[in-house]
Amino acid sequence: MKYILECLAIVWICCSFTADNLSSEGFPQTEITNGMIRAKLYLPDAAQGYYQSTRFDWSGMIPELEYKGHQYFGKWFGGYNPKTHDAICGHVDEFGVIGYDQIGVGGEFLKIGVGILRKPDDKRYNAFTLYEIVNPGKRTVETFRDKVVFTHSLESGEYGYHYTKTVGLTEGKPELTLEYVLKNTGRQTLETTVYNHNFFTIDHQPTGPAITLKFPFELKGKWRINPDQVALLGNGQIAYAREFKKGESVFADDLSGAGYGANDYDFKIENLKSGAGVRIIGNQPLLKVVFWASPTTSCPEPYIRISVKPGEEFRWKNSYEFYTFEPVVP
Repeated sequence: MKYILECLAIVWICCSFTADNLSSEGFPQTEITNGMIRAKLYLPDAAQGYYQSTRFDWSGMIPELEYKGHQYFGKWFGGYNPKTHDAICGHVDEFGVIGYDQIGVGGEFLKIGVGILRKPDDKRYNAFTLYEIVNPGKRTVETFRDKVVFTHSLESGEYGYHYTKTVGLTEGKPELTLEYVLKNTGRQTLETTVYNHNFFTIDHQPTGPAITLKFPFELKGKWRINPDQVALLGNGQIAYAREFKKGESVFADDLSGAGYGANDYDFKIENLKSGAGVRIIGNQPLLKVVFWASPTTSCPEPYIRISVKPGEEFRWKNSYEFYTFEPVVP
């Protein structure tokens, strides 16, 4: 009888853990708070995870972040499929591929945060393509009241790494931090780039005159997609002349033709109608800043360069300072 009760207790504990880490939709998740900010994070899982595609790092997705009643992230796209390349929310990182151009059809290449992928044909790499994951590596997740620590370890022939991403809330401040450590455990140098896509949906306001972005440098980007001059550049700002129509988007592949200074990883995005904003600061030099927006989201995408020799490690940090102000758009 005692043995049966002990077994039932173990089953109850396991079921309780599973329930606490699954959303009502069945996705593994957790929440963190520092008393000022509350954030929900989806956790990586090959079978049940919200995101299962091969473009973005699987760790650190934030579908909800609330500060003083304002929401900063959310579902910005229409239909949902976990295998779609951009079915993802919040602060999400994408690393450049390593080894793709050096291999033939059927060969294996590396995508940090995803795993070892297979090259299916002789076409150029396309981030929108779903590639076969040959080696997913090993993942661990540690959850705390105010932070989540994601680790991803991978060993595969010439390539190997131990990658840690910590999503945390600063004590006593309305600030979220992303801290990264990438250690090269393989035989080849890890030479690539990484950027955060920053899918902001502040208070779910449609992309339009209520949304503005501010940069510490003169904007000189060339718009590759820009219907009716929707996005306006000037005085280090991006503003919108009108609300986007369904299906519209804008894209600039680099916002500064003159290069960047040491302190240029410092941007702001604000919702002038609801009075909510966020300042984004990074501790590494900018390589470039790409910008993309659709009717539901505005995305400054800051790139940095990564080069890690075998046995060495590289650290970087991004901070997000949330704030409110008196609305200026009726």
